[in-house]
Amino acid sequence: MKLLTRLASGAFVRIDAHVHLWRYRPEEYPWIESGSTIARDFLLSDLLAELAGNDVGGCVVVQARQSDAETRWLAGLVAKVPQILGVVGWVDLRSLQVSADLERAAPGIVGYRHVVQDEPDDLFLLDPGFIRGVRAVAKRGFTYDLLVNRFQLRYVPAFLDAIGAARIVLDHAAKPDIARGAWRPWATEIAAIASRPAVFCKISGLVTEADHQNWRPAHLKPYLDHLLECFGPERLIWGSDWPVCRLAASYHDVLGLASDYVQRRCARYAEAIFGQNASRAYGLGGVLK
Repeated sequence: MKLLTRLASGAFVRIDAHVHLWRYRPEEYPWIESGSTIARDFLLSDLLAELAGNDVGGCVVVQARQSDAETRWLAGLVAKVPQILGVVGWVDLRSLQVSADLERAAPGIVGYRHVVQDEPDDLFLLDPGFIRGVRAVAKRGFTYDLLVNRFQLRYVPAFLDAIGAARIVLDHAAKPDIARGAWRPWATEIAAIASRPAVFCKISGLVTEADHQNWRPAHLKPYLDHLLECFGPERLIWGSDWPVCRLAASYHDVLGLASDYVQRRCARYAEAIFGQNASRAYGLGGVLK
């Protein structure tokens, strides 16, 4: 069993709901720019150092490559590493065998994700095979992480209608164009999605949507304000998006940005945003193993 956000001692445990691990190979990670600060291995020792150094007690590791091998590797860490509370893996959701594949899911898998943002078809979210796969994920009690960009956001309400009852976590707030200060239609579409009570939203990945070199907390504040207003503090989940965040900020700075904002705007919900909401969304449950 895993740890809850509050231990028997009463001490709060902060959870980072969105981190990645990878053994870097350029051909396997074409989305990573060659020579960038993240074009290298980021392994367990790196992650544990960041968690320990920032007083974060647990994390959810999210797939970074659409690969059964990566999912098996990450799932294998859950039983060995107390800080890894669960894995959001990948499975071929359009496969006719997806139900059988999900039945064989490794212990430690709490959800699945497909990198929809990279799909060239604007209507990919509404593909019948894809919808069938997401419905199968929900039927077996897993959470689905929805990774879309701001251009695909318009199709999310129809997608949600098609999949029926499911726990959905919207990654990175659908990646608003913070660097250009763009607001609509993102703001309107986010409000429509937030009206669905089963949808959680991660306040993650926002610094990399801002100007990497020149962002300031004030640049992100209007977007965070809107997310808080739309989802409420009960459905916002903090994630660092480490190590991708390193393109724009350190782990410490990303955590500090979110912590400062929450303390100013909704301090009494800090434990929810930094742990309890993730526990509900992913069904983490339990105590320290």
